[in-house]
Amino acid sequence: KQLGEAEGREGEALVAEAVRPEQIAEVVERWTGIPTTKMLEGEKEKLLKMEEELGRRVVGQRAAVEAVSRAVRRSRAGLSDENRPLGSFLFLGPTGVGKTELTKTLAAYLFDDDSAMVRIDMSEFMEKHSVSRLIGAPPGYVGYDEGGVLTEAVRRRPYQVVLFDEVEKAHPDVFNVLLQVLDDGRLTDGQGRTVDFRQTLIILTSNLGARALSELPEGADASRAKAEVMEAVRQHFRPEFLNRLDEQIIFDRLNRADMGGIVAIQMQRLEARLAARKITLELDAQAKAWLAEEGYDPVFGARPLKRVIQRQLQDPLSEMLLAGDVLDGATIRVTAGPEGLIIGDRVVASRRERPSEAVVH
Repeated sequence: KQLGEAEGREGEALVAEAVRPEQIAEVVERWTGIPTTKMLEGEKEKLLKMEEELGRRVVGQRAAVEAVSRAVRRSRAGLSDENRPLGSFLFLGPTGVGKTELTKTLAAYLFDDDSAMVRIDMSEFMEKHSVSRLIGAPPGYVGYDEGGVLTEAVRRRPYQVVLFDEVEKAHPDVFNVLLQVLDDGRLTDGQGRTVDFRQTLIILTSNLGARALSELPEGADASRAKAEVMEAVRQHFRPEFLNRLDEQIIFDRLNRADMGGIVAIQMQRLEARLAARKITLELDAQAKAWLAEEGYDPVFGARPLKRVIQRQLQDPLSEMLLAGDVLDGATIRVTAGPEGLIIGDRVVASRRERPSEAVVH
């Protein structure tokens, strides 16, 4: 009884007099980089519903989501080599189809944090000497004390996703470094320290052969185009590198039916930003359909949609907020008419210029 009364008084106090388990877990996570905040949810249940959770943020890529989920489950079930990373994937496909978005979603789902990811742009490693930037300069060279971009990031935070973006642009010698990571799950930096990669998820993205997918007519069979993509991949990468990857996943080109789901995701993010000022944004079906149609581009994927939302929705909203036309706590209703979006009483005409001929290089 006295213990119950003490706990009740503690809840009323302005300053906590006891250290709670969740506070200890938060400190451990901050010091070690090991995620602990979601340990209440069973690991088995979390892995079994992986496709469902990833599919909420990544639209139109069911096959890619399933392939990644299977590989992660194999690793966590103990059926994969324990001396290798949790998974290693090569994401292929045209621009704007969700390769980077799936990577961010995996980081948030597996490690409970969107920022649990180190992104390395491989266009910065096109020269032979740039390999030392990944693992650190050897003794006697400039930058020896700084550590490598890759090894230092993983050493400080061993539980995270490592993204090698546009990997086809890197110098061939860079792949010699990646071979050891993919095969042994470890790497020795310039100072002789061994860095453990066994708790990381390795993802490489590439646009090799993307033109074959981008030029497909809507609704056409993509099997021949995917075969062309894989042929381009085999010509560019060495067999010993491709054989060490768990999966080589080709992302499908987005179609019109996928745009509705992407609009809903983008609107959720905008509504979350407006919620800080207690402003509610209500889009009807006509407004969502208008955004989906204006933002659809078979070549450039979902990226034009973000620009349409910025120009046609965020720009007018920012002007209305600064002018005082919309106050904190207000509700903004958005619909669409023949001339474009209608935000409250304001008509925003469509100013998007559609490219007459889009070319993917």
